Amino acid sequence: MNKYKDTSGRSSNISPLKEVFEELLQAYSLKDRFNERKVISAWGEIMGNTVAKRTSEITVKDKKLYVKLNSAPLKKELMMNKTKVLDLIAEQFGNNTIEDIVFL
Repeated sequence: MNKYKDTSGRSSNISPLKEVFEELLQAYSLKDRFNERKVISAWGEIMGNTVAKRTSEITVKDKKLYVKLNSAPLKKELMMNKTKVLDLIAEQFGNNTIEDIVFL
């Protein structure tokens, strides 16, 4: 059996892909950027179909979420409920992902 000894230098530990991916993001300091992208892609799920249809652009810069809306009444409503929207995002993605939201 020693004839086929593993000399690849890899560890024989088996880890779930999710854990390995999390470690990789942490090692390269990409976790925050990855979570920001997840928030952008999940905007429709978080806020619902009505808000998603009236959203024209979403960007994140310096942990601030910029949301451009097509409806002035919806913009006003979301501005009044900004803390609730931040709580929904924090509940799903963690507290440090998005610190503020700006509705444009």
